[in-house]
Amino acid sequence: MKVLIVSDAWEPQVNGVVRTLRMTRWELERRGHETGLISPQEFRSVPCPTYPEIRLAMTTPRALARRIDCFSPDCLHIATEGPLGWMARQIAIKRGWPFTTAYHSRFPEYVEARFRIPADWTYRLLRRFHNAARFTLAPTPAIVDDLLARGFRGARLWSRGVDLELFSHIGEREKTPGRPVFLYVGRIAVEKQVDAFLDLDLPGEKWVVGDGPERARLQARYPEARWFGVHKGESLARLYRSADVMVFPSVTDTFGLVIVESMACGTPVAAFPVPGPIDVIGESDGGVMHSDLGTACLKALFLSREAARKRAEQFSWPAATEQMLAALQLIPGR
Repeated sequence: MKVLIVSDAWEPQVNGVVRTLRMTRWELERRGHETGLISPQEFRSVPCPTYPEIRLAMTTPRALARRIDCFSPDCLHIATEGPLGWMARQIAIKRGWPFTTAYHSRFPEYVEARFRIPADWTYRLLRRFHNAARFTLAPTPAIVDDLLARGFRGARLWSRGVDLELFSHIGEREKTPGRPVFLYVGRIAVEKQVDAFLDLDLPGEKWVVGDGPERARLQARYPEARWFGVHKGESLARLYRSADVMVFPSVTDTFGLVIVESMACGTPVAAFPVPGPIDVIGESDGGVMHSDLGTACLKALFLSREAARKRAEQFSWPAATEQMLAALQLIPGR
């Protein structure tokens, strides 16, 4: 089967959407399916306002349709709600093609946090986008339920996984002059609430891994933290393993791949009790959720690293990809 993914997010971006699509393509191809991906890399693009590392494709529906026809897909999956996503949706509707979409991030909450635009306004726009699809795939049961309650008719589960060989509790560790070590991994942006972590009165050290538009401001304000920049692969796994607790301060993520990556490395997680952590940590001893993030951090210090690893082992990319395959829609006549 030929599966075409249209996404406004792709490498060199470093985020959960890109990691999810990369691992899903690998799993699909491992099963013998042919995958194609149309991203902004194939077109002239401009930087996204306030997020210059994200490029927005500058093209036309006709040019995009030619790219789609060149691949001749059996199934179409529209991964994002950006310019390419909207154009692919328009093309599919015009041709009468069924397709699936994905809800990767709580974009209305991001927009409200950054631009003060009411989330309800953005949800109204996204509902229009996604309700044209047969299914809207969301990463956790809590997000699926939330979307259904907001009028997204075809919301269904497409979970996430983790590379349990790469993100392992066994391996080298970073030298740590002070203990305990509290770690943040992810984009450094206003909607991630990194300052909610850095403001905490905690013993030991605070480490920050990642980059983003808020890094310069926060690094100047919190020079006592250790700022590592972007890390990938084994170097990222080493940092996870070296920490005592991974702190997840965001309240707008739909899943939080860093949560399961951290647990896979044996490092428990501290988070707010919100969608994402509620499903990923669940009732396990892989982390602590509390409305007071500082309390969650201190309680997580007493959790077993073995229990965190055990919880992560419940998430796999093969299982997640099977969920996606079950939702994909065959284009008539293919």
